[in-house]
Amino acid sequence: MNVIYLITTGGTIEKVYSEHTGAVLNVTSKIDRYLRLLRLPDAEINVVPLMNIDSLEMREEDRLLLLGMVRAILKENVPIIITHGTDTMIKSGQYLERALPKLHVPIAMTGAMTPLGFEGSDGLQNLTETIFATRFLSPGIHLVIHGQHFPISHVRKDRRLCRFVWSEGPET
Repeated sequence: MNVIYLITTGGTIEKVYSEHTGAVLNVTSKIDRYLRLLRLPDAEINVVPLMNIDSLEMREEDRLLLLGMVRAILKENVPIIITHGTDTMIKSGQYLERALPKLHVPIAMTGAMTPLGFEGSDGLQNLTETIFATRFLSPGIHLVIHGQHFPISHVRKDRRLCRFVWSEGPET
């Protein structure tokens, strides 16, 4: 059985439409519901709902909390997936990379441009690809999204194209 921990932090992948306000908000985690749609006969996915916020609201204290959870899970010596809002995912990934320089397992980050369950959502595709990728990724921090893989230190979000692209070095 392949064990994977999945830490959820919120972001677009977890957003829901509020009929009361007409807004798309982070309310409750819904990753479990979508994992049940997948056939994963030899995978045990342990979901850890850490927080559920828009990544633009993520503060240094939130990243410190994420780092603490990652450090606790690293004792299990299994791959980790982190769902995260795409606006500051790279910043959080590079924060983890600086704090955890000698990893022995892959940590793969992913998210979505459109929430899970919305028409045209990329969330389930990205989640599925990331689960699969953890079997092959080398130790370190990675971004897996839209059929692509990037080391966290060599990726940037191209807001004009609404996708991630290769970068020559860490975002500043």
